[in-house]
Amino acid sequence: MSGDPLAPHGASRVQQAAKLVLALLLAGLGLWTLHRYVPALIWAAILAIAFWPLYQRAMRRWPPGQHNVMLPAAFTAVIGLVFIVPFGMVAYQAGKEVRGVYETIDKARTDGIPPPEWLGHLPVGGQQATQWWQDNLSSPDQAEDLLKRARESRLMANGRELGGEAVHRLVLFGFTLLTLFFLFKEGERLNDQLRRASARAFGPAGERIGRQMIASVHGTVDGLVLVGLGEGFLMGIVYLFTGVPHPTLFGLFTAIAAMVPFGAPAVFGIAALIVLTQGSVFAAILIAVFGFIVTFVADHFIRPSLIGKTTRLPFLWVLLGILGGVETWGLLGLFLGPAIMAALMLLWREWSEGRDAG
Repeated sequence: MSGDPLAPHGASRVQQAAKLVLALLLAGLGLWTLHRYVPALIWAAILAIAFWPLYQRAMRRWPPGQHNVMLPAAFTAVIGLVFIVPFGMVAYQAGKEVRGVYETIDKARTDGIPPPEWLGHLPVGGQQATQWWQDNLSSPDQAEDLLKRARESRLMANGRELGGEAVHRLVLFGFTLLTLFFLFKEGERLNDQLRRASARAFGPAGERIGRQMIASVHGTVDGLVLVGLGEGFLMGIVYLFTGVPHPTLFGLFTAIAAMVPFGAPAVFGIAALIVLTQGSVFAAILIAVFGFIVTFVADHFIRPSLIGKTTRLPFLWVLLGILGGVETWGLLGLFLGPAIMAALMLLWREWSEGRDAG
């Protein structure tokens, strides 16, 4: 044995390789086990990063005790209400509209569906649209046939699955809030563990990349979420004064759509069209003009300044990160896309400038 000095070293390398294989196998099994809950974990991490500076200020104001749960519970509850209240408003308004929908269906079965008055006032094609409506929807038999085809359509078949999907989304939301609570509660300890693990695995470059990605999340929250809420608030005021039905809900939808660059025009365009069909041409023009001014200023001046300054990314890469992220990851891509682009850009700068990334 003494004649083989490489034996201990070889055994150590085999053990390290076996340990690495075991770690990768367990990580893969863990991800597979939790794969349906990974989006909830990522959302909780994003929310924790976004609100962590505010949470730290609150901790300095009210220092936590040894077993403190009140502050993380309060923050989690407030964040949960930020999401629950708007969706509750939508559900309440939808519930109010259900009765009207059923009355419309019953009336269609007995009397048909008469053409609405605004159809004839369309600036282009109004007469042809009214004639088509009278030929296809005005009689009870034609309306009944239309309703029957709608019930048998794939859309209605898929609609029966919405209940189960809604329950699953509700469970994910609850799991997100539960994870967020523990991230707030154990945030300091987890932050130290991640910093030590990053330094051990990647050296100084790991911490730099992590800080850049966290800064990117903060910049994205400021540039997308807060700016989107501001756009929705301003457009909600315009909807209120121009007579758009349900201006609060339209303002909420505008805020959500505005979080994706160039998404708000789809919502205020629908609002302008609704007002136009009601016969108010000036109000429709006002909504369109004001909407384009608000989105132009937000997308070309405010967002590039907020996101680009934080992530040190050119606006083109910010935009590509957001759009590509949304296409690949859904809503999570709003935050993951710019964070990934920021990390890649940091690695590129260090490599191109000849600095040691380690």
